[in-house]
Amino acid sequence: MTDITVPAAGESVTEADIGEWLVKVGDRVKRDDPIVSLETDKAAMDVPAPADGVITALNAEEGDTVEVGQVIATMEEGAAASAGGATGAANEKPKSGGMERDAKDETHKGAANGAGGGERSGAAASGVAAAEEVEITAPASGESVTEADIGEWLVKVGDRVKRDDPIVSLETDKAAMDVPAPTSGTLKEILAEAGATVSVGDVLGIITSGEVAEGAKPKEQSAVPQQTNQKLSTLSPAPRRVIAQNGLDADDIQGTGKDGRITKGDALKAAQAPKAESPKAKSQDAPARTPREPGANEERVKMSRLRRTIARRLKESQDTAAQLTTYNDVDMTAVMAARTEYKALFEKKHGVKLGFMSFFVRACVQALREVPEVNAEIDGDHIVYKNHYDIGIAVGTERGLVVPVLKGAEHMSLAGIEKAINAYAGKARDGDLAMADMQGGTFTITNGGVYGSLMSSPILNMPQSGILGMHRIEKRPVVVDDQMVIRPMMYLALSYDHRIVDGKGAVTFLVRVKECLEDPQRLLLDL
Repeated sequence: MTDITVPAAGESVTEADIGEWLVKVGDRVKRDDPIVSLETDKAAMDVPAPADGVITALNAEEGDTVEVGQVIATMEEGAAASAGGATGAANEKPKSGGMERDAKDETHKGAANGAGGGERSGAAASGVAAAEEVEITAPASGESVTEADIGEWLVKVGDRVKRDDPIVSLETDKAAMDVPAPTSGTLKEILAEAGATVSVGDVLGIITSGEVAEGAKPKEQSAVPQQTNQKLSTLSPAPRRVIAQNGLDADDIQGTGKDGRITKGDALKAAQAPKAESPKAKSQDAPARTPREPGANEERVKMSRLRRTIARRLKESQDTAAQLTTYNDVDMTAVMAARTEYKALFEKKHGVKLGFMSFFVRACVQALREVPEVNAEIDGDHIVYKNHYDIGIAVGTERGLVVPVLKGAEHMSLAGIEKAINAYAGKARDGDLAMADMQGGTFTITNGGVYGSLMSSPILNMPQSGILGMHRIEKRPVVVDDQMVIRPMMYLALSYDHRIVDGKGAVTFLVRVKECLEDPQRLLLDL
């Protein structure tokens, strides 16, 4: 059997949502055929088949959150694999993140290896035919995660469970996850109570597998409730302990766990954040933030992971940086004249149209060289100055805003910039942007003018310290050499982090961009 795992999708991405299974158990697939669509915080991607063969098991449901490296399906290699064999294989015990081994392979071997799970030898439980004791172990959930807290047991001793039913919720500093039952049977013993801290491989409980005698306690329906904005008393012990120790308010903490659950990591992050006035202190009569039922002409749709991430990052940006915006306007006469004169020749030679964005990218690189703090970022108590210019270009798609990055923009020609932007725009529309395409930016440009915006104050793309907002070109009367003339004008907006960028530096940056655009020859002469 061959495992199909969640691929790595960038340094900062540790989990993804199962968007859609493109195959089902028993389907024949060829190498590189897409088999499942995953949705991460920043992009959607298809996972290809690693070889020719037949799908034998799907270990995650659509909508589930899975972690990098987790086994989500298995397949039998070889074009000759039969559909019947695949169906039979589907009934085998699936692998769940390396958490346990197939109990049948370990019969009568004594205590199992703690890190891999397994079974315990001994007499079968009374009333149970062909019973085996199978250990439930704490799974690995990332290279840097070595322990977790028991959040909540979803079943109790004596309950019947089916293989892959969620039985216990674990919470790490980064995520919450449910541990599935390694086999069907009855929960015999719980070895780690709610609130306990366990290490990877520790035994959490024991299931007696096999047929259960009549009269055994049936498994109650155990549904994990929506816990967004839950009260302190409803939290699992780990985050509740952190919240109580630090005097926090659970309603002020944004949960990132499954179903909006507040994890231990969320509580620790809130404890380390600067103290702010609680919303309750501002208004004791504020209504509870509970979801309301949609009206007759309304529709409630769950936010996509990308949209949730956009919302979270924008709010974090506002809460973290001392954001300020400075404005200027630019006369686009020279740039528009250059485009008009050379656009046909440019497109004939380079195979791409000459747009405005390439001029702005070059102008920003020129200004960033003169005002390096706008190209820097804060890292703790230090400022990291970037001696490279990787310019992010904000692109709007149906799924949300994405920011592909022009790496080494200082070395790119106008034609190279236009080609790269066109390629990124096409990939964004098709949902083919890779994580590498959107990482490492040092400065961002966003163009609200394509939607008709006259003026805006863009929000920083953290941890960057500057973002330039472009707007629509509009003919307006201006004074030139004491004469009133009509010129194509554009408002520019530079939002910057006032913690490291002073007003003088921000204004100087924006003036240099204006000068380069109003006199494009400065770009050629490096002035």
